[in-house]
Amino acid sequence: MNRFQDRVVLISGAAQGIGAATARRFADEGARLVLIDLKEDALRELALPGALLQAGSVAERGVWDAAVARALDAWGRLDVLINNAGITRDGRFEQMSVEQFDLVIDVNLRGVFHGAQAVLPAMLAAGKGAIVNTSSVVGLHGNYGQTNYAAAKAGVIGMTKTWAREFGSKGIRVNAVAPGFIATPMTAAVPQKVAEKMVAGVPLQRLGRPEDIAAAYAFLASDDAAYVTGAVLEVSGGLSM
Repeated sequence: MNRFQDRVVLISGAAQGIGAATARRFADEGARLVLIDLKEDALRELALPGALLQAGSVAERGVWDAAVARALDAWGRLDVLINNAGITRDGRFEQMSVEQFDLVIDVNLRGVFHGAQAVLPAMLAAGKGAIVNTSSVVGLHGNYGQTNYAAAKAGVIGMTKTWAREFGSKGIRVNAVAPGFIATPMTAAVPQKVAEKMVAGVPLQRLGRPEDIAAAYAFLASDDAAYVTGAVLEVSGGLSM
């Protein structure tokens, strides 16, 4: 399929895990890519021909503005934003520091805000566009030790639904994906017994793959989802049924 032939797609957190799988998926479907991540060397290791690479934190608006400017200078358009970057800093609520809380909010919530605001002028000028934000099943249902992460991901859902209402009449669709437990570097640090318990609670009896989430992003960003906006697509193997 070449659903994104010549379309310009900006992906944050693209250096590893879900972001890297997403970059490859969109490249395979013909997209022109702009990739953001803190890890510039890892971005280069993706070796995706023609991709524009922007190193920096999504919590910094200047990083987004630079990436958007490069996309417009190179191709004169920006069609899709995949707001994928995210981090965890887990801890029991009574022991969670303000620094832990703020860092997760800055990256996982403020970063999504910055990304959408940075791409919006180009999409409004074109009269079309697709924004896909990353929430989580934790944003829907909460999770032990993740007050900061749950707050950020619930906030992403609120922003997604608000922007869908605000910009639907302008031709811009805004949706979110809520991944469950996905096999990524973020979950690789989980102790084996905890990982086994996680899998036991999933009806499909496995962790998700980064490619599972990349496929959901691609669907929501494509014309196949032309009548979908304000949706939160849970991709969790049935975890929260």
